[in-house]
Amino acid sequence: GNVFVGIQPSRGYDINPALNYHAPDLEPTDGYLAFYYWLRKCFGAQAIVHVGKHGNLEWLPGKSVALSECCYPEVALAAMPHLYPFIVNDPGEGAQAKRRAQGVIIDHLTPPMTRAELYGPLQQLEGLVDEYYEAQSLDLSRLPIIRVRIVKLILDEHLHEDLGIAVDDIEAGESEITNQIDAYLCELKEAQIRDGLHVFSQCPQGRQLQDLIVAIARHPGKNRIGLTRALAQDLGWDFDPLTEEFSVVKDIARSSIDSISKLMTREEATEECYTGKYTVGDLVEVLEEEASELVEQIITNSPIAITDYRLPISKTTKQELDWIRDRLLPALQQTNQELTQLLRGLDGRYVPSGPSGAPTRGRPDVLPTGRNFYSVDIRAIPTETAWDVGRKAAEVLVERYTQENGEYPKTLGISVWGTSTMRTGGDDISEALALLGVRPIWDGSSRRVVDFEILPVSVLQRPRVDVTLRISGFFRDSFPNLIDLFHNAVVAVASLDESPSDNPLAAQVKQETDSWLQVGLSQSQAQMRSHYRIFGSKPGAYGAGLQGLIESQNWQDEQDLARAYINWSSYAYSSSSPKGAPEAFEQRLKQMQIVLHNQDNREHDLLDSDDYYQFQGGLTVAVRGLTGKNPQTYFGDNSIPEKPKVRQLKEEIARVYRSRVVNPKWIEGVMRHGYKGAFEMAATVDYLFAYDATANCVADHMYQGVAQGYLFDPDVQEFVQQKNPWALRDMAERLLEANQRGLWQSVEPDTLEKLRAIALEAEAVIEGENFGIV
Repeated sequence: GNVFVGIQPSRGYDINPALNYHAPDLEPTDGYLAFYYWLRKCFGAQAIVHVGKHGNLEWLPGKSVALSECCYPEVALAAMPHLYPFIVNDPGEGAQAKRRAQGVIIDHLTPPMTRAELYGPLQQLEGLVDEYYEAQSLDLSRLPIIRVRIVKLILDEHLHEDLGIAVDDIEAGESEITNQIDAYLCELKEAQIRDGLHVFSQCPQGRQLQDLIVAIARHPGKNRIGLTRALAQDLGWDFDPLTEEFSVVKDIARSSIDSISKLMTREEATEECYTGKYTVGDLVEVLEEEASELVEQIITNSPIAITDYRLPISKTTKQELDWIRDRLLPALQQTNQELTQLLRGLDGRYVPSGPSGAPTRGRPDVLPTGRNFYSVDIRAIPTETAWDVGRKAAEVLVERYTQENGEYPKTLGISVWGTSTMRTGGDDISEALALLGVRPIWDGSSRRVVDFEILPVSVLQRPRVDVTLRISGFFRDSFPNLIDLFHNAVVAVASLDESPSDNPLAAQVKQETDSWLQVGLSQSQAQMRSHYRIFGSKPGAYGAGLQGLIESQNWQDEQDLARAYINWSSYAYSSSSPKGAPEAFEQRLKQMQIVLHNQDNREHDLLDSDDYYQFQGGLTVAVRGLTGKNPQTYFGDNSIPEKPKVRQLKEEIARVYRSRVVNPKWIEGVMRHGYKGAFEMAATVDYLFAYDATANCVADHMYQGVAQGYLFDPDVQEFVQQKNPWALRDMAERLLEANQRGLWQSVEPDTLEKLRAIALEAEAVIEGENFGIV
């Protein structure tokens, strides 16, 4: 048959960049609509397949559901069969394609996941730390020499900046600093990163399949405790490998270590041996390696996985291995159904439905892929499980802030997305409710949310927090029930007769009501405006307004970024009709102490998407633009639901930079994918830069490290120039822009000259290709 392959037209902000500031509901251009008209009427397409998550068609202005002939997705696509390959862990944006572009989803597998491991100087430092611990028990005279080398490497690699440790403390500290560095190295080593990209309809092979299975199987599921937990139980280790802090030291019989790592027989493993002290991080590494070996044996159909295990295998561990062999591995091997089901859809046949979610966060039931995924019953959100995660996350955040500032937090802003809400069952909205001191009430049989209850301060054992939500457009469209729930909770908490120290929300509402009355608002108007705590983009519009400005470099200073974010975010949502309320939104921003964003899984990170910097970075720069100072910026990690964590944004950026961005393992992985791999590098540079422009969270050495790893490394530079010279030019220009805007300050002149030369050389290659010059 006849096939046309085309690139979806741009949204139109590039034609007049000024529209980025004030036109969240910009109509698509004539050229955009003509493209789809040509496909339908001139080319005569009988079906359309949109490839790549995600396009812009389903985000055009118009109604959120039940689109009319005047809504732009309907104007462009009309009644056209529409198939849409979509990653299985993104139910929200996939649901948007269903709701607003009649898409039939063909879900596909996530990229293969792997342990980050250590490399280069980090690996060298790990060796020195191990040598230091050994010398403590065997040869104390070696300690000063080893100590000097450790300190030098820490300072050379700027690791003290990652951990917020002063140089003087590094040089003066002894074992406590070494323990802190050791725990950090363990955390980096065990971080989950992507090993390349997913190839549609292809199951990962070899080590990639092995690592992906371990990443899925380590998490508990129905009637399962998780593979690494089962192995720890076999060894008699009294800690949870998923939740215990890596820095904790355990007394472990050396025989149990050797029985795994040195392939001893069962008889040898039971011999008496001395007890040694090991950090949990080191023990988790042993468990991960053994899990990987067992999975490899299952993949290769080796009977040793069951019959010749080096320790007596428990019923629990055998159950884990049987589940991998009988359920998980066959499901992954059916990944070829992705293409089969796409062809079935194009043939006008039924595409089976299936659930959606993150496979490595306890959702292996979303496999096999190749199905038309569905999302959730919004009436059951937040779920009781999500409430438990959100409650724990709230307490962790309050504790962290209080420890760092010596007082309880009073005000907080959090971005809440529809996609993560669908994926988790409502972790973020649960955390917001918990911070307010409000608990959902569920119906006994259906488990749907029917009301809420206010928890007394005596039960909370802390003051309430005044929480403002910045919701995404998709959340607004999909969860009107949660908007009502949260707004009603705000009104109820604001009406409580509690002291200002216990209930800063009530105190602020009372103060603002009086202020609005003084400027001429009626009593009802003043009260309504003072209660606004949910803000988002204009109805029918989506996004946060910063992507176009960053991409086009069409901004002078951070006030431009702040103004764009505020213009795109100042519609207030409550139990009544949405209203433009820029004054109320700015009032919330001026009071905001904390800006929080959460991530619920490790199948991606905050430098994988422009949404993270647009929402968290945008909220941060808006606060800074109005107050002149940065709020406290935190990044929540809920990837292990049993133990949510929270880090400062700078810490999270450093963690992702070390474990993924400049990790040769990740770079080698994306280099297997040609131009797309080069694009992934360029996108990472863009997002790193944009986060720094908005949140001031990137250290100078990170720019230098990216330049060295992506542009100055001869092999990587040659790869990018051959596969995607546009990416090479864009990366060099973005790093130069970082210097010009004062974000990357400590840089040698010859580094800038090298970047200019690379940009010019790449431009010459591009022009040569454009004009047929070889």
